[in-house]
Formats: sequence, structure tokens, C-alpha cells
Amino acid sequence: MPEHRDTLEFLNQPVPLREKLVAAHRSIRGPFPFVDRIAATIYDAETRVLKTFLHSGDDADPMANYQALIDDAPSLKAILDRGLPRVINHQLTFEGVAPEHRQRLARHGYAASYTLPMFNNGAFVGFVFFNSRETDVFGEAVLKQLDIYGHLISLLIINELTSIRTLTAAVKTTGRITHARDPETGSHLDRMSRYSRLIAASLAETHGLDDSYIEHVFMFAPLHDIGKIGIPDNILLKPGKLNKDENAVMRTHARRGREMIDDLLRNFGLENFGHIDVLRNIAEYHHEAVNGTGYPSGIQGDAIPLEARIVAVADVFDALTSRRPYKDAWSTSRAIDTLLQLAGETLDRECVNALLENLEAVEKIQQQFGENHYG
Repeated sequence: MPEHRDTLEFLNQPVPLREKLVAAHRSIRGPFPFVDRIAATIYDAETRVLKTFLHSGDDADPMANYQALIDDAPSLKAILDRGLPRVINHQLTFEGVAPEHRQRLARHGYAASYTLPMFNNGAFVGFVFFNSRETDVFGEAVLKQLDIYGHLISLLIINELTSIRTLTAAVKTTGRITHARDPETGSHLDRMSRYSRLIAASLAETHGLDDSYIEHVFMFAPLHDIGKIGIPDNILLKPGKLNKDENAVMRTHARRGREMIDDLLRNFGLENFGHIDVLRNIAEYHHEAVNGTGYPSGIQGDAIPLEARIVAVADVFDALTSRRPYKDAWSTSRAIDTLLQLAGETLDRECVNALLENLEAVEKIQQQFGENHYG
């Protein structure tokens, strides 16, 4: 018998999720060469926002850095409400009439689509899209095969998202057990992670950041201070200013954080996740300063990983505008003045400007994720 080649062997490879999506697309194009693009969006249930996440194309992604409220995309919301996939074999789009996502796809020549909703134990996760530049290609025989690939891609995405959320939840739970009175509340993490995403999205075009990178910055930002789990309560929770020795101990949390991340990744078997160095860099370098006066390594400028510079600005801004045991919350205008003073000194000026260019979105985040009785 001739040797059989497993067409799905890419699933066994320790490669990032996007590479698996590209391999899946390559496999699909064998029998169905008209499938020009596979993409996925993921859903933030807290904000009801759909966000572009992955795509398989080599050319510019028409949906890059796009997000929208599910309620503002009625055609997609209808798919969710029905819980069933949708086929469009001849997409007619008129500028200024169709939703923005339809206009973007049409401008890039996509004429037909198959959209499959993703669910994890009944909870909506997002959509998988198969797009073609040809019309009338998604017949019943084709759809039966694409259903298999669609659910396979869904499982790959759900597995990665679930693993990251499990990791994040484990860290949060450990932190609450170890430091039940930690002033960095859940609301702080909700806000600063979304500020981080705003900044990353604003810098996407300048720095060539794809949607997967942006989303991983958002998902990993809450783990920036994981190293504080190892800081004694008398230092972590001290209401006043730390003395020299206490400050030296506090500063160890950045290096401890990187070490804990490495241990967690090994224990959870996540070493091969895409953008995993983003998590490592956020934990270790978010207290570095662009003028070289930060810690733990004293690196400066562009030597500081971009994701760490992004999180630093988001973290400082939310710390300034949040109440702490040792201070009242500052007004947004006062915090902005301070950010502008720190820009180019300790904070990255480009990241500061990116946040300040999105103040309307910042205010919405502040309103939605305000402090509550439980933090």
C-alpha cells in the first residue's frame, strides 16, 4: 500500500494559531481553490463587541483592526440569534448603505461568503468566515466539507482562548487568595487591559501590528503584575511611601513575574502559543522607562518591547485615575497633564499620544468598568 500523507498533520505541529489557520486554508484550497480567505472574529461578552482576530491571507487584510458592537452589525447579529450559519453567494454592496464590514470586503473583490458562528458550551465566541472572489460557489456539497473545517478551526481558536483565560483566572485567583486586600482590583485590570488594546490598535498601522497581536496584548495585560504574588503584604499593602529597602523588594516583582510566567507556561503546556513572548515581555519590562531609569534591566527607548511600553502607559493612567488607600482618584484632565509630563521621560510618547487620541473610548471604558463594592 502506498504511504498515506495526513492532510491535517499540521494540527500536530507546535506552531502558533495563525500558522495552523494558514495551513488549514492551504488544505481547503486543494479541493476548493475558490476559497480565497478564511478569517475569524472573537466576541467580548462584557462589551458586546466583535473584534477581528485572525485571517489566512498573505495580502492586506480588508478587515484589519476592525471592531463593532454586535448590535451595529444586524446581519451578523441575525446569525447569532438564529444560531445557524449563513451563505451569501452573490454579495451586492453599495457604499454608504451596507455595514462597514461588507463594504470593506466588497472593495477587495470578495463576492461570496460562508459565515459560521462559534460556540463553546453554548456560549457565543465569535465567527469563522470563508470568503471567495467568485460568485455562486458555496453549494451544498462544498458546505458539508467547509462545516468540518469550520468546526475544526473553531476548536483551535476556542482551545487557545480557553487556555489563556484559564491561565489568567488561575493567576487572578491566586492573587486574591494571597493578597485579599490587593489595591489592584478587578476593575483596574478590566480598564487597563482595554486601554492597552486602544493603544495597540492606534499604533497598528505605524508598527504593522496584526489583530492577533492586538488581542493578545489585551488578553495578557491583566497579568502584568503577576510577580506581586510573591511580595509580602506589609510591603504590597503599605498605605504610605515605601522606604529604600521596601522599594528594592517591590521592584523584584518584575523579574519574579517573568519567572512565574515561564513556570506557568510549562505547567499549562502553553510554551508554543502565538505571541507568548508578548506575555513574557509585559510581565518583565512594564516598569522600564524610555530614559533608562526603570527596572529591572534599565533598558531604554525602543529596546523596551512595544507591548511593555503600551501596558506601562495604560497602567499608569488607570493608577492615576483610580482611588488607592494612599490617594484619591485623579480627574482625567489631571492624569492627562501628568502623562504629557512623563512622555519621553519614563513613558513612551507615541503610546501616550495614542491613548489621548482615544479619550472618547477611554471615557466609555471608565463608565462601564467603574469601581464597585467588590472592586
